[in-house]
Order: sequence, then C-alpha cells, then structure tokens
Amino acid sequence: MDRLIYTAAAGARALMQRQDGHANNLANANTPGFRASETAFRAVPVRGEGMPTRVVSLEASAGFNEKSGPIEQTGRNLDVAVLGRGYLAVQAPDGTEAYTRAGALQVNDQGALVTSQGLPVNGEGGALNIPAGATVSIGRDGTVTAQPATGPAQQVGRLKLVNPEPGALRKGDDGLLRMDGGGEAPADPEVRVAAGALEGSNVNVVEAMVGMIAAARQFDTQMKLLQSAEQDDQRASQLLAPVR
Repeated sequence: MDRLIYTAAAGARALMQRQDGHANNLANANTPGFRASETAFRAVPVRGEGMPTRVVSLEASAGFNEKSGPIEQTGRNLDVAVLGRGYLAVQAPDGTEAYTRAGALQVNDQGALVTSQGLPVNGEGGALNIPAGATVSIGRDGTVTAQPATGPAQQVGRLKLVNPEPGALRKGDDGLLRMDGGGEAPADPEVRVAAGALEGSNVNVVEAMVGMIAAARQFDTQMKLLQSAEQDDQRASQLLAPVR
C-alpha cells in the first residue's frame, strides 16, 4: 500500500490537534489570565525500503504565548494583575506547585486565600490565612495585609511571585503552568502586581479564527489525498487482476 495513506492520515491527525488548540483558545478568549496555547509540529521522514520520499508531521512541543494580556481595572481589593513578566504561585490539585496569571482571588470558608477555581495561593512563607471578618489589601510587592474590624492591621504574608526564564514553563491540560522537568521556581522580589485589576486573556480572536479556517482547509486537502490514494489502489488492483 502506498505510503501516501499513512502520511496523509498523519497530517490530518496533526491538523485535528491544531484545530483543538484554536478552539480551546477561542473558548477562553474572555478568561482572565489565560495564556493562548501554541502547537508546533516538525517533519519526520518515513523510514523504510527505498529513498525517504515521504514525511509525517509530529507534535514537537505544547507551548504557549507569553505575551501579556490587557489589564482591566475592577476596583475589587482581592483582584491582582501581575505587571510585566511573572506569575502567581498556587497549589495544584495534585499537590504540586503551579503558576498562573489569573488573579481573581477570594477567601474561602476556612479563611485561606484561594483562586477563583479554589486553588490555594502560595505565600513565600507558606499558606496565606486571613482572619475572619478582616478586610484584605495587597501591596505592589505582593504583601497581604488584613485589617480586622477592630484593632491594628496585621501583615499576613506575601504572595509568592516567580519569574522563570522564558521557555522554562510548560502548560498543562488544566491550564496551569509548571516548571519543565518538575521542581519549583524561586520567588522573585522584583515582580510587581496591581491591586484592584485583572489581566485579560492574551488570545487574539482574529488570529484564532483565521487559524481555524486554514486548518479546516488543510484538513480537507488531506482527506482528498486519502481518497486519491484509495482510487489509485483500486485502479492498480484492477490492472493487476488476473485475466479469466
């Protein structure tokens, strides 16, 4: 059977992966702090008898766009937006440390500072716990201060803000970022945040739509190649069939 079938099928599979990435980006165009996924592919020659005249597409990496999104003022004291490069450290459901730009924070029933998804926010000295009934304010350096109804204000701790090297993070299926190869990034005292604001998604809706259209057209091309290979195989079978 001609290798065209395998190469066309591999191309169609890669285009489906790219289409899934564009669709996920569009679905999160209004998600605060979302980082657009980027899918990269590389051409790999098909090894076998004869000359390597065919190539297949394989996914090389699952990266993301590090460009900052627009910052919108909300006036809510628990909303924070990271200014420039940097990320908030949170505790992922599996217990590992992960990173995000989504700064819509809140205080849960146990008094812990968590994200809008309920993930605990990591502080430089551990978990951040807010006294009951206290008003929270967050400084530009990430310092969390609680003001009780009566009495003086008290410093709860400081948000763990990190700034790994470009390319050191990998995006997971849950949308959280993690260090490539595991481990935890050190806190960076130079990272600053803006209180009362949220960073929007960095998805470019027009580019994502154009990408979806281009991927759909390329997928149709791969399907036509498969049909052409099937027709060629049928004709070859007819020509090589024994004469009765």
